[in-house]
Amino acid sequence: AQSISVIFFYNVLAAILFPILGKLIGFDTTSAEAFGIFAGTAVNDTSSVTAAAATWDSMWNLGSATLDKAVTVKLTRTLAIIPITLILAFLQTRKVTDSEHKVSLKKIFPFFIIYFVIASIITTVALSLGVSGDFFIPLKTLSKFLIVTAMSAIGLNTNIIKLIKTGGKPLIIGACCWLGITGVCLLMQKLLGIW
Repeated sequence: AQSISVIFFYNVLAAILFPILGKLIGFDTTSAEAFGIFAGTAVNDTSSVTAAAATWDSMWNLGSATLDKAVTVKLTRTLAIIPITLILAFLQTRKVTDSEHKVSLKKIFPFFIIYFVIASIITTVALSLGVSGDFFIPLKTLSKFLIVTAMSAIGLNTNIIKLIKTGGKPLIIGACCWLGITGVCLLMQKLLGIW
């Protein structure tokens, strides 16, 4: 619970501070490209990526261009979970030789990944068959609502005062990771000429 609270604490900070940081360091406010890639790579949680990108869109009247870019980058990162999970599950099942304690791949595999891949395939096929992008607008609105609801639930269940009192070291480690990831993302974007 403490680990999740620390992660979400910094994700919420990112959702609030990154749009301001983007303006301060000179991201192009007429384009979704640089900030969308930054939010999609530097923010850990999809809901916080959505919040940061939607804030950038609303600050600069970009519609949902930044949100679309950031979520695409984030979900592409999420796809890396598939091979990592399968490899770790395979290694874990090889370690366990006792049939009484055998690890079931069905129990440990995160099935949300399969649902994500299925949704991606359905959307891609539908768009390639000529279904209008407007068809998906209600689903996008619903997904934003559900993400806001999830963020609110997590936020309401996080006791920041208790976290600060009991979690000094985790907060410091979280800050180091957060700053390190942010710095590396910005450095890579600068080296690649994205901003």
